[in-house]
Amino acid sequence: MNQRQALIAAALAAMCATNTTASVAAADTEPCYGVAKAGQNDCSSASGSHSCAGQASVDMSLDEWKYVAKGTCEQVGGKLTAPPK
Repeated sequence: MNQRQALIAAALAAMCATNTTASVAAADTEPCYGVAKAGQNDCSSASGSHSCAGQASVDMSLDEWKYVAKGTCEQVGGKLTAPPK
């Protein structure tokens, strides 16, 4: 195996390991509303005011959510469900 093939194999192995780790991490988390700081939300807002991560404009808005470890959302003052529209 030449050096180029070895580098490609190492890169592919690293990508596979990263995808597995991400899947396990996602399985151990849940969305938590009302705990994201401005600019640190994990996706679109519940109200539809924006559609991307990192666009929250105020801290702890009930429309914004962030992934947290399962079972910890309410302990940190968040809600597991989005507010009514």
